[in-house]
Amino acid sequence: MNKIIILEHRVGKFGLGIFLITIFLAGFGFAKEKVVVGSKIDTEGSLLGNMIMFMLEENDIPTVNKTQLGPTNIVRNAIKTGQIDIYPEYTGNGAFFFDNFEKGVFKDFQKGYETVKRLDYKKNKIVWLTPADANNTWAIATRKELAEKHSLKTLEDFAEYVNNGGYVKLACSEEFATREDALPAFMEAYGFKLKDENLLILSGGNTAQTEKAAARKTSGVNFAMAYGTDGALAALNLVVLEDTKSVQPVYAPAPIIREEVLNKYPEIEKILKPVFESLNLEKLQKMNSKIAIGGVPAEIVAENYLKSNGFID
Repeated sequence: MNKIIILEHRVGKFGLGIFLITIFLAGFGFAKEKVVVGSKIDTEGSLLGNMIMFMLEENDIPTVNKTQLGPTNIVRNAIKTGQIDIYPEYTGNGAFFFDNFEKGVFKDFQKGYETVKRLDYKKNKIVWLTPADANNTWAIATRKELAEKHSLKTLEDFAEYVNNGGYVKLACSEEFATREDALPAFMEAYGFKLKDENLLILSGGNTAQTEKAAARKTSGVNFAMAYGTDGALAALNLVVLEDTKSVQPVYAPAPIIREEVLNKYPEIEKILKPVFESLNLEKLQKMNSKIAIGGVPAEIVAENYLKSNGFID
C-alpha cells in the first residue's frame, strides 16, 4: 500500500491508473509477442534478415534477432521446430527439401516458387511470401588470370582441366561439398571428380571467405564456391565458370514464415512485399560487396537501403 501511495504522489491519480492498467494487461498476455527473425550465416542472409527486422520494427512488430544462425540445415530445422519464426530462404532449395516434384521445375523462377510454396505449406505450414527477382545460385569461381591462362570459361572447360591433371584447391563449405544438388551435381553432370585433398572446407557458408581465399591464394586455393549475387566477385578479380548445362536451380530469395505467426501478424506479408519486389541481382551484388569487401556491417547496409528507398524513416 505504501508503494502505491508513493507512486500516486509522483505521477498523479490519472498516471497511476494508466500504469496499473498497463501492468494488468501485460500480466494477462496482452503485450505483443515478439517475432524471432533468423537468417543463414552468409553475407546475403544477414543482409536480408536485417531488412526483415527493420521492416517489422518500423511497423510496431517487436522482434528477436537470430540472424546468422547457421547453414541451411540449422536454420531450416529452427523454423520447423518453432525456434525462429521467419527468415529469408531460396526457392531452389525446394529441390533439397522435397522429393515429390516434377524434375527440373526449380530451374524455372515462377514454377519453382509456386512449387516450393505449395509443398512447404502442405507439409510444414510454412508460408512463402513475395520473392525477389534475383538468382543467388551456387557457382564455382576462379581468378581471372588463371581462367585466361587455361581458357576456363565454363564448367565443361573446368572438367577438362581437372581430368587433364590440372591443379585444383577449391574453398567451399561442408554443405556445398556434400549436398547432392551442389558440388556432387556438378561433378556428375560435367564428368569430373574432386577428392578430399582438392577441397578446403571452411566453416559456415560465407562465400566472402571462400572468394577471398581464392583471390589471395590462401593455402593454395585457386577455385572458390560462389553465389550468383556475390558483389565480391568483380572486386576480387574473380570470374564465375558458366553452368552451361543448367545444373543448378534458380535460387530466388524470399521471406518464409510460420503460418501461426502470420495469422497473428497478417500485415507482415504486405510490409515485406514492396521491399523484396524492389530487389534485383544488381542491387544485391552492390550491397553484398559493401559488406564483404567494404567491411560495412550488414545491419547498416540494410538500414541505409531501406531509408534511401523510403521504406523506413
